[in-house]
Amino acid sequence: MKQPQRDDPELVRAANDGDVGAFEELVRAHTDAVYAHAYRFFGDINAAQDATQEVWIKVYQALPEFQGRSAVSTWLFRITRNTCLDMLRAGRRVATPIDPLDVTGAASDDTAGDAGSRVDLQTALRAISPEDRDAFNAVALFGLPYADAGTALGVPAGTVKSRVFRARRALIALLSLDAQGGVAR
Repeated sequence: MKQPQRDDPELVRAANDGDVGAFEELVRAHTDAVYAHAYRFFGDINAAQDATQEVWIKVYQALPEFQGRSAVSTWLFRITRNTCLDMLRAGRRVATPIDPLDVTGAASDDTAGDAGSRVDLQTALRAISPEDRDAFNAVALFGLPYADAGTALGVPAGTVKSRVFRARRALIALLSLDAQGGVAR
């Protein structure tokens, strides 16, 4: 009989009590978001993989200090963002610069449907300002409410809203999306 899925706070409590399976479940539930944020930050697969591993090491070490005053996703976003910034500051990794005027030329024309769309989106995300990208990632990727994203980023919720709006507007323009959500070519 399969055990019912546990929510994040239960997983953290169980992991703190020594349940390795609970920590593994937490990792499986959030690795995609952690990796995607790191990839969007660096624009490099290897750097994103390194950052993701570092994030989970830091999470494991910090689990006993997690007080539950914020959602686990907010805590993970903050650790992921800080890990990427630390790697950048230490010179261990460099964010790949993208010219926002040349976003369409960054992806190959030889890609297939969804894969090409993902490449275009990742490239476009790296072309927007880091502040707008962080706000967008917190809300769209980690699913944080604006208030929690503001707390994680150290800015008011209204600032997060405006940054997410700017990011969405820039992504629409960079990806040349029409009003129906399709690509205008």
